[in-house]
Amino acid sequence: MTGKQNIQATQSFGKTIDFGKTASDYRNFRAGFPPEFFDALSAKNYISPEQTALDIGTGTGTVARGLAQKGLIVTGIDPAQALLDEAAELDRDTGVNIHYRTGSAESLTEANDSFDLLTAGQCWHWFDRPKAAQEAKRVLKPHGRIIIAHFDWLPFAGNVVEATEQLILKYNPKWTMGGGSGIYPQWLQDLAEAGFTTLETFSFDLPVYYSHEAWRGRIRASAGVKASLSAEETVRFDSELSQVLLKGFPEDPLAIPHRVWAVTARNTK
Repeated sequence: MTGKQNIQATQSFGKTIDFGKTASDYRNFRAGFPPEFFDALSAKNYISPEQTALDIGTGTGTVARGLAQKGLIVTGIDPAQALLDEAAELDRDTGVNIHYRTGSAESLTEANDSFDLLTAGQCWHWFDRPKAAQEAKRVLKPHGRIIIAHFDWLPFAGNVVEATEQLILKYNPKWTMGGGSGIYPQWLQDLAEAGFTTLETFSFDLPVYYSHEAWRGRIRASAGVKASLSAEETVRFDSELSQVLLKGFPEDPLAIPHRVWAVTARNTK
């Protein structure tokens, strides 16, 4: 994230957010978007083979890789080189070829009218959104498409997600990302105000299965824990989460409810 984004994150959480510190857990435990998401993009004719795509805030490349597996030609950018290094390793394991570079969504170096598609998975909230939307519009070809997507866990009353979020707040009281519904109507306004048209949304729910170890790793890789707590705080948090799971949620694996939600729009110039 940019320097401005670091300031914003510090104000929101009371701590500096650095996803580079989470790189190994991020790779191993953040499952990324499910195959059903990319199948839906194809079925809705939002993507097609040989399209050029730019994935901003790519992290470990979960969206970029899914697009490449559908035959798109993909570039991924992220400010954290450690995450891009993990992405490249995962790409080699998967057998896809994606170009990565460090950079920020608000100041893309790509030329005007360069891409058929621009994607932002699980990251739009980190950006200076008006600037990112204008940059997306600039680098997209006329009638090119933007897709902003999320894949969020769902905290329902009494479930393991709610208990986990309560523990995050115990260690990081200024964490602001809990209690979500997985739906982001404000992103539609961002796109409309930037001049995008033909806005559409879609969503669907599904469970994701985590062992206790994997759920702990997934939570360590989140913004409210390893990306913002000290190493010592993270160890204490992880130990306490282990006890919460053993005492309150002994089933293994855990069925964690998730929601896929996306908004897409076209670039009319």
